[in-house]
Amino acid sequence: MIDGNKMLETITSRQSDRRYSDKPVKKVKLGRILEAGRMSPSACNAQPWKFIVVTDPGLIKKVAQAASAKLLHMNRFVDQAPVILVIVRQKPNVVSKVGGTIKNKDYSLIDIGIASENICLQAKAEGIGSCMIGWFDEDGVRKILGIPKDKRVELLITLGYSLSKYRTKNRKPPEEVISYEKY
Repeated sequence: MIDGNKMLETITSRQSDRRYSDKPVKKVKLGRILEAGRMSPSACNAQPWKFIVVTDPGLIKKVAQAASAKLLHMNRFVDQAPVILVIVRQKPNVVSKVGGTIKNKDYSLIDIGIASENICLQAKAEGIGSCMIGWFDEDGVRKILGIPKDKRVELLITLGYSLSKYRTKNRKPPEEVISYEKY
């Protein structure tokens, strides 16, 4: 078991890295990162995800172009990452879908969030930087990677050895976001 303090240190030191070295991510580390995502819990064990691993420099360049918003100066760093994980939402199983309909919640999006954070935390534990990207041209990514039109591309996650400096986190104080026994 991992020590609780060490786990909290991993969580609090994880950040969105936007500068990467060109050093490739070792396959054994990438394997553990992907396993952390695959083993994530999901509503009714639906596992509504597919992880596409992009390591080919030509494809990385194309996906990075689909993620870049030049006018807004967003995501221009994506092509530096030696790995881009593309998170595709799959259809949930029947039980999860029925439960989501009854409760008016899309559990598959929650599940993808959990899996994505597991990926990023495992990456941090492996000494690999990461950044979740939600702003991208979904149709462009779909075409580049041959993803069927009935699937949603929910997130991109860049992975690589970070060149970013650690940034102090600005979070709301505990008393503003935590309460006990009532709102």
